[in-house]
Amino acid sequence: MKRIGTFLLALMLALAVPAPCFAAVDEKTVEAPSAVLVSADTGAVLFEKNAHDRRSPASVTKLMTMLLVAEALDTGKIKLTDTVTGSANAASKGGSQIWLEVGEQMTVEELLKAVVIASANDACTALAEFVAGSDGAFVQCMNDRAKELGLQDTHFENCTGLDDTAKNHFSSAYDLAVIAREVLRHNWITKYATVWLDSLRDGKTELNNTNKLVNTYDGITGLKTGTTEKAGFCLCATARRDGMQLIAVVLGAKTSEQRFSAATALLDSGFANYRLVTLSADPKKITQITVKNGVQKILNPAVPAKQQLLCAKGSGDPTYEYKLKKTVDAPVRKNTRVGTVKVKLDGKTVAELPVYAGVNIDKTAFWSVFVRFLRTF
Repeated sequence: MKRIGTFLLALMLALAVPAPCFAAVDEKTVEAPSAVLVSADTGAVLFEKNAHDRRSPASVTKLMTMLLVAEALDTGKIKLTDTVTGSANAASKGGSQIWLEVGEQMTVEELLKAVVIASANDACTALAEFVAGSDGAFVQCMNDRAKELGLQDTHFENCTGLDDTAKNHFSSAYDLAVIAREVLRHNWITKYATVWLDSLRDGKTELNNTNKLVNTYDGITGLKTGTTEKAGFCLCATARRDGMQLIAVVLGAKTSEQRFSAATALLDSGFANYRLVTLSADPKKITQITVKNGVQKILNPAVPAKQQLLCAKGSGDPTYEYKLKKTVDAPVRKNTRVGTVKVKLDGKTVAELPVYAGVNIDKTAFWSVFVRFLRTF
């Protein structure tokens, strides 16, 4: 089944916007058993075909490996310049590889490039061991992170996606899109994912990008391919145009060409049919509120944070309706909701921006109230 136009916005009332009038992909267009198109900016699902089916993801598994390595780098746990020594376990990995030798030393950055560009299983395992201490400990971290992300259809047995012996290693198109969205929050990683050709060992080892869209698709930002006999041909393709970024995941295609064609059709449809709008309340219309029996008589509400909304192309610009309380009783606690900004598109409410108190305001003490009362005489 497919869903087009389901909009999920954090901290906002999620309502469907009018369906676009442009041609869109359908299940027949996408020649793969499982696929999804998701907005990286809002998390909105724009198209799905068996998106929650559990399937072998092959090397698209490495999205989670990339995420954990990126998080370790951004928190300072490891550095790109750190030296990693190849283990016997890492060197033994088959499939795509850089022929890492036992005892050979490479930097985290070199290994990360090998993973992102060339999908090297030995480099992937070496990074996993370096980050978590062992391959098994890293896999546990992968599954823990999957739970944190609320993934219902994902379980990992290894960091590479090799599935010749794995019995309980699976994910879904939707779950992989969620992981990809997290990876893209570390946007520096796309500088590796968009490299077509690179090398290691002073040019002796070539790195060829397995994602051919890197060389052909306008706005491509990544992200990961995967292929095994069990999984078929898989792909997570991401692209950005006009400030809007989309994630297309295709699993189980029969040929490599089909996965790239399906992802291209999904991305093209998304860019043709949708636009990203920033919702921004007017600070001048977030008016003051009178506080009864408070140590302060006036509350200045906090202006709602800007949010992003995915809209059908051809729809009008959003309009705003401001509804704030005129008075509140003390005490007032910070982040207490004191109003709402309704967002309308073509006359239909599509979102609500909550308005909160920005400060604490305590209640006036009884003695202060009594003195104030006496002063009225």
